[in-house]
Amino acid sequence: MPQINIQYHKTRIGEFILGSCNGQLCLLDYRYRKMRKAIDIRIKKGLKAEFVERDDAMLTETRTQIGEYLAKERKEFDLPLLTVGTDFQRAVWEELLKIPYGHTATYFDLARKLSSEKAVRAVAAANGANAISLAIPCHRVIGSNGELTGYAGGIDVKKKLLIMEKEDMPVF
Repeated sequence: MPQINIQYHKTRIGEFILGSCNGQLCLLDYRYRKMRKAIDIRIKKGLKAEFVERDDAMLTETRTQIGEYLAKERKEFDLPLLTVGTDFQRAVWEELLKIPYGHTATYFDLARKLSSEKAVRAVAAANGANAISLAIPCHRVIGSNGELTGYAGGIDVKKKLLIMEKEDMPVF
């Protein structure tokens, strides 16, 4: 049976579970999030593979890039991504990749870009199902009223990431 190599990685913003399959990153998620079991099942089922605790070059590079991002030495991740989800979820995740470092978008903005203005809740659900946090920057999505809404790593972590990114932005 195919395998997904996994490793656990502690950082100053929380502990992650990292996973790679066939040289692509398929998992970079908070280890202790509420949807952990459902996401793991979706990935295993979608890839028809099992988790094996084993390190590899992709996971090593992922840890390096997480460190660079948290040290403000990297603004976007450069890793081959393997997303597992519905066509709609994948479309949402593709839009998340277009939100620049230091910027935010609302769920409504994303729904509009997908030509589904009435699908704000579906966009929010797809955002919450993202299993490749940081690399697919779901923390950059906020409520239409500017409020910080749910995040797998917790609202405090989301706030810290957004502040970290904003501090890097030039002041005009």
